[in-house]
Amino acid sequence: MFGSFVGAFRPTLTALGGHTWRIPWRLSKTRKANVRKRLREVDDVISTLVESGVECKQLELVKVMPKEHEMVPRDKYTTFSRKAAKHRKAVHKVPHFTKRPIPRTTPTGF
Repeated sequence: MFGSFVGAFRPTLTALGGHTWRIPWRLSKTRKANVRKRLREVDDVISTLVESGVECKQLELVKVMPKEHEMVPRDKYTTFSRKAAKHRKAVHKVPHFTKRPIPRTTPTGF
C-alpha cells in the first residue's frame, strides 16, 4: 500500500540527486518554437507602441534592441549567468523563464 506512491507525492529518489522532477538537458523543438513566438509577440507590441506615437524612455531603449529574426540562436536560447560555466545558461533552466523577459543583448565580451 505505501510502496507505490503516485503523482506529486512520490518519494524523492536518492539516485537522481534528490530531484524528483528533472529539467531536460536541452530545449525541445516545441519549447524553442514557443521562445521564438514569445519574442515575436514582444516585437509586435513594441512596434504597435512605436506606431501609435507613445514616447517614453524605456521604449527608446527597447527600440535599439535586436528583433527576434536579427538575434543569433545563442542569444535566443541562452542567457548570461555569472555562475555558469562559460557564463551562459540555457533559458529553460532559469526559473519562470516563460514569465520573465529574455535579455536580447549580453554584456560585452560574453
